[in-house]
Amino acid sequence: MNVSEFLWKRLQEWGLKRAYGYPGDGAGGIDVALQREVDAGHVEYVQVRHEEMAAFMATAHAKFTGQVGLCFATSGPGAIHLLNGLYDARLDHVGVVAIMGQQARTAIGTNYQQEIDLQSLCKDVAGEYIVTVTEPSQIRHALDRAVRIARDRRTPTVVIVPNDLQELPYSDPPVAHGSTHTGIGMTVGSKVPEDTGLRLAADILNAGRKVAILAGAGALEATDQLIQIADILGAGIAKALLGKAAVPDELPFVTGAIGLLGTKPSWDLMKECDTFLMVGSTFPYSEFLPRPGQARGVQIDINGANLSLRYPMEVNLQGDSAATLRALIPLLQHKGDRAWRTRIEKDVAQWWKVLEARAMTGARPLNPQRVFWELSPRLPENAIITADSGSVANWYARDLKMRRGMKASLSGGLASLGAGTPYAMAAKMAYPERTVIACMGDGAMQMNGLNVMITISRYWKQWSNPRLIVLVLNNQDLNQVTWEERIQLGAGKTDSTQSIPDFPYHRYAGLLGLRGIYVDDPAHVGAAWEEALAADRPVILEARTDPNVPPLPPHITMQQARAFLTSLPTEPERASVIMGSAKELLASILPVGKT
Repeated sequence: MNVSEFLWKRLQEWGLKRAYGYPGDGAGGIDVALQREVDAGHVEYVQVRHEEMAAFMATAHAKFTGQVGLCFATSGPGAIHLLNGLYDARLDHVGVVAIMGQQARTAIGTNYQQEIDLQSLCKDVAGEYIVTVTEPSQIRHALDRAVRIARDRRTPTVVIVPNDLQELPYSDPPVAHGSTHTGIGMTVGSKVPEDTGLRLAADILNAGRKVAILAGAGALEATDQLIQIADILGAGIAKALLGKAAVPDELPFVTGAIGLLGTKPSWDLMKECDTFLMVGSTFPYSEFLPRPGQARGVQIDINGANLSLRYPMEVNLQGDSAATLRALIPLLQHKGDRAWRTRIEKDVAQWWKVLEARAMTGARPLNPQRVFWELSPRLPENAIITADSGSVANWYARDLKMRRGMKASLSGGLASLGAGTPYAMAAKMAYPERTVIACMGDGAMQMNGLNVMITISRYWKQWSNPRLIVLVLNNQDLNQVTWEERIQLGAGKTDSTQSIPDFPYHRYAGLLGLRGIYVDDPAHVGAAWEEALAADRPVILEARTDPNVPPLPPHITMQQARAFLTSLPTEPERASVIMGSAKELLASILPVGKT
């Protein structure tokens, strides 16, 4: 074998059999060797339209499957394009291996065309492991360490392979001084903290009268344990955005999302609890957590660096969320006083009525919340939902009710615009039998979504279930930032930066051989979803929505209110903004059917 052939064989031995990438002469030997593996049916290759999409897809693959994601690109600009998606993996703590081409070893340091110092370029995003291969036998330990570190430390890693090395004969490292012999043997580690720590944590939780739980992405595999502990302790469960699928929203004690995109029951849960259990989350906004000193805290996280990062915890347990909770359960005492739980359930039930009332308020032409509210009961079993950044994330976070077995994710820590469609593509490649729905704003759709639709059009016929629906909220506004300017800066909408061109998204679908559906009448939203869910091919569902329906935060501060009022004199859409805000605030007060 040559070096490139060994590369693909070794990655397969590690279980990495799907690669997202785009070719280039800096990775020419890797491309040629990949084709042989594709022809033999050993590796599945997804050719993207832009390398950033390859890294996003690799990140989503890791999130949805729990495996290491794999992407590759050529040297210079190709490698640079991977960075944004790799930062998404880094900030959301998932393992991705990136293979990068490079100019010939003899050219490095000569200011050669497409020669970039990739070691320096990737130092921040892949600081745990980045290596340039300079000798054929080195490729073995470079790949072994890249995959192992990406998997076990949940981080992106980078292997750089100069193009003159790619077709040289491979040989195993010699048994000699200065050589190393790595392997792919399984890793067995301790996933449960010591008994002393578990007992200290149990003592705190047993002593609490008002227990609040926050579940994040690290708790996605701990659903049963979270529910059992909440029942024992009479607790409520709030969810960080990346933990949306951790527990079903049908449960009456699940308060939903937390933060600016969160719910009022989650706000009240955190501000009134006396005991705080945080599981698998690095939720960044401390102002939405209990006040320091208000609650006794216990945190569980597999990564010790995340412990006591957002709240001064009394006991920190480093371990796997499901295994640690399982070990904790026998030490907990059932709380007979259910007053706290009853209060939580009452607040949650009322909140769902508020959301329905908000969704049903009139808008010009569509209320974006109505689009999500109508989707929620129609979600197929085991659906996978992705969302993009922007105001669309508000409605995704609040209005969609997750059921057991569903998966959902978005770009969390990085909050990058344009991740929703590559996430959906990766979800569909990993689970072709499941229905996938991407929730997009028009800004994100114009940035990356139109690009990814071409990739979807290339691969959809190989899926056992062809249903992949891309929802586009067309409001011709970069809406989240517009509202942030109003509420945080006290400034009216700045048309030059916030307004974006109109585009016929549903007609674009037809150009690609896909289905396009358009809706601008609230009475037809449900039917539009049913048509999309029954389609025999991927769909772009374009909903013409009102940009002036406010994404109300769960708790409006005096500072936010003052800033909003200050923005109105310079607001070019003042009448519509005032009307939309008044309707939403009124819907939060009056029962359903009275707005």
